[in-house]
Amino acid sequence: MQAALEEARAADARDEVPVGAALVHSESGAIVMRASNRSIETSDPSAHAEMLAIRALCAELGVQRLPEYDLYVTLEPCTMCAGAIAFARIRRVVFGAGDPKGGAVVNGVKFFEQDTCHHKPMEIVSGLLEEECGDILRRFFRSKR
Repeated sequence: MQAALEEARAADARDEVPVGAALVHSESGAIVMRASNRSIETSDPSAHAEMLAIRALCAELGVQRLPEYDLYVTLEPCTMCAGAIAFARIRRVVFGAGDPKGGAVVNGVKFFEQDTCHHKPMEIVSGLLEEECGDILRRFFRSKR
């Protein structure tokens, strides 16, 4: 999660919503891909940290599924990202701050609990470094008001 937080700080420095993600090989524990939000920079509403990390690792490996990888992300994934996580067959999802407004894992649509979801991660962990992950977001949005 520390790597994901570093990515969130990098997004914050670019004036992007400070969300970071890291993909970790589940067996070795090696961080293999990191990303942060780039929606503003790329004029792409789908350029969320999770999406960018998944796309980059799939492209690097030449695959469409990542069943041997765990995703760490500072904010609860939205519906779009939950869909990508399911289609990529991510093994485990760990997130820091919950997102009552836009989250789709333990809040909102609870994507992985739907009958139409093709793949549910083997494990979902919420609240890892929750305060630190939430603080960076609260500071960012407070500065915008």
